[in-house]
Amino acid sequence: MQAKKQRNVYSLIAGLINVFTAFVHLIGGQITLVDPLMQTSLPLDVRAQWLGAWHIVTVILFITSFSLLRDGISPRTTFQNKAFEYAILYGAFGIVFIGVSIYMKNSAPQWILLIPIGLFSFLSFRTYHLNQIKDDSNS
Repeated sequence: MQAKKQRNVYSLIAGLINVFTAFVHLIGGQITLVDPLMQTSLPLDVRAQWLGAWHIVTVILFITSFSLLRDGISPRTTFQNKAFEYAILYGAFGIVFIGVSIYMKNSAPQWILLIPIGLFSFLSFRTYHLNQIKDDSNS
């Protein structure tokens, strides 16, 4: 009889924070940033490109949310490298917003959600890595 796989709590937490972030981005960002920007006198092509870039981020947030949640619910060792990549990606995203906050001398609080996603993704990677070492030593 095969043992039931335990959930990957770190991926699950990262995924839940990430899906929350995706909805805040999609709804809150649309209301507070996108709609006002679309009403400016910026050239139409600039507004269209900005809107496209905005929703590329929306897509990234939802796809990575799905991936993290799927791994949290049904862990698979093939996710190990992806967890590490998400840790780097979301850590870098957070650092960008910290840098922007410092440069603009104004708070860009997105890092508050992005850094924890990166941290929990790293913890997920670390869990896989430590389990692999443990399994290798038991072989």
